Amino acid sequence: MTDALSQMLDRLDCILADGATGTNLFNMGLQSGDAPELWNTDEPAKIKALYQGSVDAGSDLFLTNTFGGNAARLKLHSAEKRVRELNRVGAELGRDVADKAERKIVVAGSVGPTGEIMEPVGSLSHALAVEMFHEQADGLKEGGVDVLWLETISAPEEYRAAAEAFALAGMPWCGTMSFDTAGRTMMGVTSADLVRLVDELEPAPLAFGANCGTGASDILRTVLGFVAQGTERPIISKGNAGIPKYHDGHIHYDGTPELMGDYAAMARDAGARIIGGCCGTTPDHLRMMREALDSRPRGDRPTLEQITDALGPFSSASDGTGDDDGAEPRGRRRSRRRG
Repeated sequence: MTDALSQMLDRLDCILADGATGTNLFNMGLQSGDAPELWNTDEPAKIKALYQGSVDAGSDLFLTNTFGGNAARLKLHSAEKRVRELNRVGAELGRDVADKAERKIVVAGSVGPTGEIMEPVGSLSHALAVEMFHEQADGLKEGGVDVLWLETISAPEEYRAAAEAFALAGMPWCGTMSFDTAGRTMMGVTSADLVRLVDELEPAPLAFGANCGTGASDILRTVLGFVAQGTERPIISKGNAGIPKYHDGHIHYDGTPELMGDYAAMARDAGARIIGGCCGTTPDHLRMMREALDSRPRGDRPTLEQITDALGPFSSASDGTGDDDGAEPRGRRRSRRRG
């Protein structure tokens, strides 16, 4: 039987995904440093409201509140024994919201990085990474997700480990990396590198692309980098709502709903098939993205100048793929949370 996301890709020219998880949960009262995944059991009504907000704003697909739901990250909150439970419940809540919707909604099981650095640079072995991802994938599968959704990955070794784990779980999957270091991931991966990587994997992801990063302009430049490789695999673009700025003790993203509407239309024209938001993206942004995708006719592929004119300047002069780029892989990574 064909999986739900493949069916949706066959049926729709463009799929609108969801927005931020962290931003919206902070707006609901989540405190900095707390594990959002614990809210799956402690605050289920708020998690369902998170999912419902995306559906009501027009999203065709939303991600579960399970980004940090692996044993390594949950250990920071003494919850490493609850991996399967927290992922299962996060998925069940999403399944309930999706099944009650008046249109088909795809539930994607969010899987973020372990937060550890893999061998040979770090100490995390391939086998242990596969085990952790497999445990999380099984919980999401048990909870009823349609597809597994790897995101905010920086290292190719971690991407491969997750792909192997998803194959063991017997689930279709998608996978994105975060290109936030002068057009590369923090571990030095370029847009061209990711295209080559996904072509080597078996089974390959249903779709691949970029999420998070440094802003709407930068992620569209990365999308153009994917397209330049001639890939025919569906491309994902989940960009932040502008640039983060510190104001009155809080991180605020300066992207307006109108800017994100422009971003969504340009992402589609650039070649993305699945378009959503990441950090800072609220239902208000999603509504404008939905309107833009539905009302604006498809245009020519945007130039870099057109992107910056509409969405603001790039954060770096290079897209990361030039020989003189100078972006070196880093040995340490920040501990990040999507949205």
